[in-house]
Amino acid sequence: MTKPIIAIPADIRVLDGASWHAAQQQYIQAALNVAGLMVVIVPAMGDGYDLDAILDRVDGVLVSGSASNVHPSLYGMPATEADGPFDPARDATSLPLIRRAIDRAIPLLAICRGIQELNVALGGSLASEIHEQPGIWDHRKPVTPERDAMYVIRQSVFVKEGSCIARYIGAGEVQVNSLHRQAIAKTAPRLQVEATAEDGTIEAVSVIDAKAFALGVQWHPEYWAETDEASRKLFAAFGNAVRDYAAGKAPAIPAARKQSAL
Repeated sequence: MTKPIIAIPADIRVLDGASWHAAQQQYIQAALNVAGLMVVIVPAMGDGYDLDAILDRVDGVLVSGSASNVHPSLYGMPATEADGPFDPARDATSLPLIRRAIDRAIPLLAICRGIQELNVALGGSLASEIHEQPGIWDHRKPVTPERDAMYVIRQSVFVKEGSCIARYIGAGEVQVNSLHRQAIAKTAPRLQVEATAEDGTIEAVSVIDAKAFALGVQWHPEYWAETDEASRKLFAAFGNAVRDYAAGKAPAIPAARKQSAL
């Protein structure tokens, strides 16, 4: 059976003076090996793309993390150099893609920068340098060159009883690898808080009026999806939602059959 296909919005990366449209392998690998999905990377072309034409051809959307931050102007705040780095081309692509996927009931999983994009896309705002706020724990990544140590599972989040995400990973305390310096400030009206850290930082949300799987997490389930139970369950649930969506789509009619039917 052909695997369903999901879209991942690309980041812009500059190498040797040239711009590249890129996505990290860890997200693609988790989608393929754990969720059982194929991936296409959507170039960060903003208004230059017909997003509905893309969504017509895929069965889900995965919005990944990134080193860049959503530009503060998109949630009504002034931008400073300290708020960066920014990737306006990704913003212009991923935010409308998120809104259209939700409107069309296409399964959506948003991770790290992705949960922040989800919140901004639906009318919420973000807080920067949260470790400087009284009572907030330092959620930034450990200072180490080793990626396994950087993404180590080291933090508790508390999943609310009866929440959407609790169906997949269970309610109560869950250990995760959450590393970030920004977080949700004002929650978008269409979002429900699903999980928080011990200091109250929002770590997971769901779209209240979504007609399909639509979750965002601040942590990184993609990194340990093949070995950590909670991470695997979340990606497996996303994969199942994408397969259900693909199974319910009207089958495409090949061009040759269209012509013969005329």
